Amino acid sequence: MDIGLCWASKIDDIDYVVEAERLGFSHLWAADSQMIWSDCYAAMALAAKATTTMQIGTGVAVAGTRPAAVTAAGHATINQLAPGRVFCGIGTGNTAMRIMGHKPIPMREFGGYLRELRSLLDGKETEVTFRGATAPTKHLMPEHGFVNFKDRMPMYVSAFGPKAMALAAQLGDGLVMSVPPVPAAVAATWSRLRAAADAVGRSISPQDFLTCTLTTMVVLADGESVDSARVRDECGAFAIAGLHYAYEQSRQLGRSVSGFDPDLWQEYVAMLERIPEDRRHMRIHAGHNCWVEPEEERFITPELIERTCLVGTPDQLVARLRALEEAGLSQVMILPPLAPKEKVLHEVGTKIIARLRNDPA
Repeated sequence: MDIGLCWASKIDDIDYVVEAERLGFSHLWAADSQMIWSDCYAAMALAAKATTTMQIGTGVAVAGTRPAAVTAAGHATINQLAPGRVFCGIGTGNTAMRIMGHKPIPMREFGGYLRELRSLLDGKETEVTFRGATAPTKHLMPEHGFVNFKDRMPMYVSAFGPKAMALAAQLGDGLVMSVPPVPAAVAATWSRLRAAADAVGRSISPQDFLTCTLTTMVVLADGESVDSARVRDECGAFAIAGLHYAYEQSRQLGRSVSGFDPDLWQEYVAMLERIPEDRRHMRIHAGHNCWVEPEEERFITPELIERTCLVGTPDQLVARLRALEEAGLSQVMILPPLAPKEKVLHEVGTKIIARLRNDPA
């Protein structure tokens, strides 16, 4: 089981990335949310020069904000700095698009984008559609050191629903998701992935197809409760982001919401709906995965924490990670909040990653 780090891309936090590599984090997933964090490609370039072993990529790039040719060239540029260590995580823009007041791109458009992107990441001439017109496109100077297509860059598709998961199984090298970190959820995902792959004559398995889920992790001290002040401080931002996503699903797509306390859910909806509709998109994701807005603190319940985060003693966490791996999960990617991120990194690195390395069985 690999432990990766989702980085809320911050251009002057390269020491944090270097420390993550030293502690054994396998992948750096640089988030591409352009209206809340630094530009991910600038941040990745600095990270590529400062590290030597960690895999580096987008976590995830947003199809709706850059044409496929731009996304491919950005990754190939980083691949010139860190040959063979670059991957491309790509999604429809569940956060980045909504923060700008727009929906993620539709699945049909996303499927076409993925086909273009995979071909372009391989350095091939590709029929690319842009502004309603389609034309052959390729990088014209790959042999002059501007980019690197020789070292293959895996494409990991971000998916939450069944249609996007099917595209991941059919076109991607792996799946990036954010499902509850329990074996049953991983097993259900693999059932869906295999069915989608079978439908196009493809065979995939945990040995050759990466599956990674986004969460965060808190290592409990002896006798510490799951809703202690420290735990809330270290995972509350991630937990509350689950409410952000659920509200967007309900608001934009009309999907029913389950699994939350109904009274608290209604209070949460009422709080957001006090904001005028034309500006609400800028409030929903306030503090997104970095901190919790004071008026949202009351919504962080032990049930929400346990549903979205990995919290436990070292023994409990190692056991849970092994159970997730047994169910077919390749990697857990953690996203600590901004203020205590170094502390979380150190706790997970020294108490969990070190133990998994030393006692892998």
